Amino acid sequence: MANSKVIHSTFQLERRLKATPERVFAAFADEATKRRWFFGGGPHALEHHELDFKVGGHERAQMKMGPGTPVAGKTLVNETIYQDIVPSRRIVTAYRMSMDGIPFSVSLATIELIPSGSGTDLLFTHQGAYFENADGPEMRKGGWESLLNKLVKELGE
Repeated sequence: MANSKVIHSTFQLERRLKATPERVFAAFADEATKRRWFFGGGPHALEHHELDFKVGGHERAQMKMGPGTPVAGKTLVNETIYQDIVPSRRIVTAYRMSMDGIPFSVSLATIELIPSGSGTDLLFTHQGAYFENADGPEMRKGGWESLLNKLVKELGE
């Protein structure tokens, strides 16, 4: 038990977007759009993705980790449950990540879309519990920074 330690961490990220809250929300809600910016363009191969975007709905993605990464060839699975959805305002998810069938983190993620002039202020809050062999809070924050940058590009900003 002495070697079993869970690391807890919370971080927030913000983006000021030119797109309307409705357009930003749609980038999360539409399966093809989300697949393009969330999973596309990286070193990993997306093997499976399904999205049931509703409260209580599930999202599941399975990826083969790309060459040149410390976990090349391993299978990453992200399983998400949508806890709360307020159209064009808020999305709250609980998600679990595992590598080759072994869970390494569980997180609560909240996306708030706040109207700001003709655009949107996006506030992302992430609360994570990281287990043995986890990527850890700093890598997860960097991963979400990258994903939000890809969202910005998807929105044409």
